[in-house]
Amino acid sequence: MGIRLDESVNWPALYAIYSATFGQLAEADIVQHMHEDGDLILSLMAYDDVPVGHVAYSRLTLHETPSLKAAVLAPLAVAPSFQKQGIGASLIQDSLKRLANTGYDLVLVLGEPHYYGRFGFSPRLAEKLKTPYDGPYLQALALSDKGKDAHGSVSYAQAFVELE
Repeated sequence: MGIRLDESVNWPALYAIYSATFGQLAEADIVQHMHEDGDLILSLMAYDDVPVGHVAYSRLTLHETPSLKAAVLAPLAVAPSFQKQGIGASLIQDSLKRLANTGYDLVLVLGEPHYYGRFGFSPRLAEKLKTPYDGPYLQALALSDKGKDAHGSVSYAQAFVELE
């Protein structure tokens, strides 16, 4: 299994993965919307012989700490026949390294705390932020020391705003 930057976005494969994983196309539509709006900052595809997983990151604006570079991890999908093999974890680990290496300070995710906690995400850091998704499933990960200072209101990419 390998992970590649999906610069040109393999739309048929991406839609197939999200459809198989979630039984709907809403998550794939979000990725396409982020791409069209210029808000998709990182897109990685996991491959076996064929594409089997995908993770996307979009821009996040921190209004009280605008000097920080922040991103949102969402969505993440692994085709059902390839789940429980560490592919999702590999996508997350690889993508977080890429973000840290390109100067990102903070990542937010809305998801299962037990799953994302193993990568260092914490609800505690997210509590300092004001988002439409506040609660126990909102978690943050500081990729730099500056990321720990994030606080206040945030704005998500338009693709998420339109979900509300």
